[in-house]
Amino acid sequence: MKEEFFIKNIVSKHIGDDAAFVEGFVIASDEFFEDIHFKRDWFSLKEIAIKASLVNLSDIVVKNAKAKYALLSIGFPKSLSLREIKELANGFNEAAKLYSYEIIGGDTIKNDKIAITMTFIGETKRVISRKAKLNELVAFTGNLGSVKKDLNRLLRGAKISKNSKFKRPILRDKFFYKASRYITSALDISDGLFKELERVSKVSNVGFEFFQNFDKRVGCSGEEYEILFTFPKKYLLTIKNIAKLTRTPITIFAKTKRGKFKSICKENHF
Repeated sequence: MKEEFFIKNIVSKHIGDDAAFVEGFVIASDEFFEDIHFKRDWFSLKEIAIKASLVNLSDIVVKNAKAKYALLSIGFPKSLSLREIKELANGFNEAAKLYSYEIIGGDTIKNDKIAITMTFIGETKRVISRKAKLNELVAFTGNLGSVKKDLNRLLRGAKISKNSKFKRPILRDKFFYKASRYITSALDISDGLFKELERVSKVSNVGFEFFQNFDKRVGCSGEEYEILFTFPKKYLLTIKNIAKLTRTPITIFAKTKRGKFKSICKENHF
């Protein structure tokens, strides 16, 4: 995979995750480009700005950090009116207010299409990595599969609900911050459940014993931005109680074991 090949050729002790942990700070950067990540007729401009913010915030949350600052760089097509630019700005401001961070700078350029790059800086007292341990329970928040279904509908020219997670991801921050002290490893499901399990497998040298099976519709559904996490069995009741308290659906579907896991999903980068 070209993405992994490129990353391996960058000299850095911090690279290898969607966010870097450096001296108490978690730093994450992500891109959101027209006709690559979205089409203009799928989203309002405000929805574009909010989703661009949330998909990046997701990487901060699963590190057990809280966003403090963000840098925003954006390319504007010449065709965008001042009213439309204001609508984009309103979306970025709404996300910043909702998650209590400040946009402190960035860059703007003229571009053929809307191109958004955001870098978030968060703080944490206990960072959580992707590295799981043997004999831990494996779970995810929410329900998986709806995003792939909605994307396929859009590609066919159909409409989707304004409440679709494809339009506005649901960040499970309230659950995660309360449960974080009991969680060993975590990452967001951006490339599909099976791909994220492969990442955990590689970094942790573990496989998985499944309690239930998932078809490709569920296992390969990307851009879900639910949280995949592992935790010791002794905290099962505690995790369930926190999920109930925060009204967060969770599915406990496997435990870690010795072995390896390989995703069966097609790559969606490059």
